[in-house]
Amino acid sequence: MLLATAATMMLFASCAPGVVRQGEVGVKQKFGRLSENTYGPGMYWYNPIVAKFIKAPIRTNNLEVFLNLPSREGLTIQSEISILYRIEEALFPKIITEVGVTYEEDMILPVFRSAAADIAARFIAQDMHTAQRATIERAIQQRMDEVLGDRGFIIESVLMKSIRMPAGLSRAIEDKLTADQDAQRMEFVLQREEMEAKRRRIEAEGKRDAQMIIAEGLTKEIIELRSLETLSDLASSPATKIIISDGKTPYFISSNTDPRQ
Repeated sequence: MLLATAATMMLFASCAPGVVRQGEVGVKQKFGRLSENTYGPGMYWYNPIVAKFIKAPIRTNNLEVFLNLPSREGLTIQSEISILYRIEEALFPKIITEVGVTYEEDMILPVFRSAAADIAARFIAQDMHTAQRATIERAIQQRMDEVLGDRGFIIESVLMKSIRMPAGLSRAIEDKLTADQDAQRMEFVLQREEMEAKRRRIEAEGKRDAQMIIAEGLTKEIIELRSLETLSDLASSPATKIIISDGKTPYFISSNTDPRQ
């Protein structure tokens, strides 16, 4: 009985707790061999003399890299890039067996550097300052997925956080962008002037058509009728006036005299 108790105490004394936190995965390595089972969040006992407990995060990791990228013109572009990735929990033992615990330095970074250099060399330097940047990021991500997807790594995003070009090239790009903006602004002004000219032509054509219609409708009889109506209105007015007429068309001369004066 005493021997059994002593053996139990020695067993517990030789064991150590392995704690797997939320967002982590663990695996036991005993006598150099990895267990095929993975361990989720919790506390597990193992003998540190003959075994080892290996843990790694399965949440999204942000790996930041400073890298000089080549451009299609042969320029060197300084960049700061973030790699957002995570590992598949079920494939964690395979990752440790085939790559080791330093999988970032031994697997992810070499693949990224090769993919980034290859993709960036297909684009001109200016593309990295335009909407083409997103295209470059997706292309690098896809290239990394092709190599790392079956190895237990999930590449979520590749983000080019900052790009630093040679000073002379930066000024040239800024000048070109300014020139493009000026050209677009001038094109807008020209379009606005063309629209205004079109509006004026339409307005002038409308006035011309109206005058033509009125002129076509003014017959001799209508003119004489309008003259008689005007003469009748003047005759009924209380003001003193002088009217000269040839019997057909009245000519109004004055209407400034008040009849009470």
